[in-house]
Amino acid sequence: MDDIETIGDRTEDSPDTERPIRRFHAQHPPDGSIGPAGEPSPPILIVRRREPVVVFRTLRENGPALLVPAAWIVAGGAVLDVVSTRALFVAHVVMSLLLVAFVAASWRDMTAGVLRAWKLVILAGTPVTLAGVVGFAAPGGIAGISADVFLAVALYGWALLPAPAFVYTGVRDAVAPRAYYFAAACSVVGAVVAALDGAPVAVAAGLFVVGVGQTAGILAATALY
Repeated sequence: MDDIETIGDRTEDSPDTERPIRRFHAQHPPDGSIGPAGEPSPPILIVRRREPVVVFRTLRENGPALLVPAAWIVAGGAVLDVVSTRALFVAHVVMSLLLVAFVAASWRDMTAGVLRAWKLVILAGTPVTLAGVVGFAAPGGIAGISADVFLAVALYGWALLPAPAFVYTGVRDAVAPRAYYFAAACSVVGAVVAALDGAPVAVAAGLFVVGVGQTAGILAATALY
């Protein structure tokens, strides 16, 4: 049986290097096959899935929805001494690497609109993330700047950087704009609560507000995009 057509399920804006999730092969039936009314049988449609691509795409699309709450849970746990500083440092490095991997894998898809706004957030957040790495790696500080300053840059940077992108996403999305406005508001309010009172409980409460809001926004975005 010879193939007569192969169809990939990529969308028109998918890059040429992106492998499709499925390929559809239309094949002629064996010679002499006829249908119930005596006419020649139509081609047989065979679907072949590319499982590794499906898994990779699923991880890429749903990764942020898992990464965001995990990051704020670990940060809040460290503030309350439930999570050790060492564990927080390891988590910070791992999440930083995952963030870079996510951007690299999605670079061609994040060229316009809402996705471009989030790409800019991630790019702006890269030095913010590195500041956190410096804060953990050099507890004595660098160039007269204490480690707490670097850690604060990472903490409040990631609390506030997504806020404008959430607002922009809400403006562009007519389906669930309130989820994004809620996320933006929680990002700002949580950061303010954490900054106004340095007590561990207050800081953890602020991070909880940030985490809840940003998780809600990311879940809404994941469902839509």
